[in-house]
Amino acid sequence: MEGMITLSVIKADVGGFVGHSAMHSDLLEEAKGRLGGARSSGMIVDFHVTACGDDLELIMTHHRGVDNNEIHQLAWDVFVACTEAATRLKLYGAGQDLLADAFSGNVKGMGPGVAEMEFVERKSEPIIIFMADKTSAGAWNLPLYKMFADPFNTAGLIIAPSLHAGFRFEVHDVKREKRIFFDAPEELYDLLVFIGAAGRYIIKAVYAKDGEIGSVSSTQRLALIAGKYVGKDDPVCAVRCQGKFPAVGEVLEPFTMPHIVEGWMRGSHYGPLLPVPVSQATPSRFDGPPRVIAVGFQLADGRLVGPRDMFDDPGFDEARRSANALADVMRRHGPFEPHRLPMDEMEYTTLPQVMEKLQDRWEKLPE
Repeated sequence: MEGMITLSVIKADVGGFVGHSAMHSDLLEEAKGRLGGARSSGMIVDFHVTACGDDLELIMTHHRGVDNNEIHQLAWDVFVACTEAATRLKLYGAGQDLLADAFSGNVKGMGPGVAEMEFVERKSEPIIIFMADKTSAGAWNLPLYKMFADPFNTAGLIIAPSLHAGFRFEVHDVKREKRIFFDAPEELYDLLVFIGAAGRYIIKAVYAKDGEIGSVSSTQRLALIAGKYVGKDDPVCAVRCQGKFPAVGEVLEPFTMPHIVEGWMRGSHYGPLLPVPVSQATPSRFDGPPRVIAVGFQLADGRLVGPRDMFDDPGFDEARRSANALADVMRRHGPFEPHRLPMDEMEYTTLPQVMEKLQDRWEKLPE
C-alpha cells in the first residue's frame, strides 16, 4: 500500500562488557557500520543502534514488510559480526542469544527478540521504543494495559473522542503457542485473567478498534526455545503515540511505578523495573536491578528523527528512588521467595539437576 512503512526492532545479547553489565563500543560501531551500508544500498530507509545493558538493539525502518527474510538476514549478519568482535575482545557470553549455527530465513525462534509493525505513516508520527534488560517478555503486560486500558493512567480514554472506543489486545500463550484477542473495555476482566500471569500470557500487540496497529512487543522466551537457561529475554516494545493512540505522556506514565518483574540475577529473581536514561542502562547491582530505557522518534518519510531519551527526566527520579528501595527489600530475602522465582519458573536453571541428584534421598512420611 502506498505510504506504508515497516518498523523493525530486533535485539540480541552478543557479548557483555564487563560481565553482563554493558555493551562495548566496538560492537556498537560494527553494527552502525553494517546498517549504514544497508541504508546506502537502499535496503533500509533509516536505522538507530543502541544498547540496553548487554543487549544490542537494532531499530530499522524499511518498505519490505514484517518477517522479511532480507531484513532478518541483515540483523542476523550484524549479530554474527558483533559476536566475532566480542569473541576477539573475550567479552562475556559472546553470542549467547544466537541459538542456531546458521540463518534459516527468519530470526524468530533463533534467539533474538523481534518486534515489527507495518503502517501508513501519519502527518505526524511519534513513536517510542522501549528496551529492557535483565527481565522477561511479560514485563510489558502491566505498562501496556495501563497505556491502552486504564483511564487512571490514560485520561484520553475518557476525554478524547479518538480513544474513547478502547483498544483490542492480542495475547499470546507462549507455552502452547496460541493467541487470543480481547476487546477493552468490553472484555477487560477476561483480559486481566490472563495477562496477570505474565510469564506465560504476553501482550504481543495492541490495535485501535478499526484494526490499525498501535503497539507491538517481542514475545520470544529464550528458555522455551533453548530448553535451558541461556539468558533472560530482555524484551523490546514499540508504541505509536498521539491521535488515535495514547499521548506521549500517557505512554510513559506507567513507568512511574517500578512494577515487579522476573529476571535480575541469572534470570531467577523478581525485582523492580527501573526506568533510566540510556547512559544508565548498565545494570551492575546483583546484575541489576532490571531496567528499561525509552527512545523517542518522529518518523518523517521513514526517517528516524531523533532519538530523544525519554527517561532522561527528573520526573522519573521518584520512580528510581522507589525502585531502589524495593530492590533493597527484595534482596534481603536472599534465596527465599518472593525474591527467588517460584519452583515452576525455575525449571530451566540448575534446580532440576539438584532435584535429580537428591531424588533417592526423599523418604515417605511415617504413618
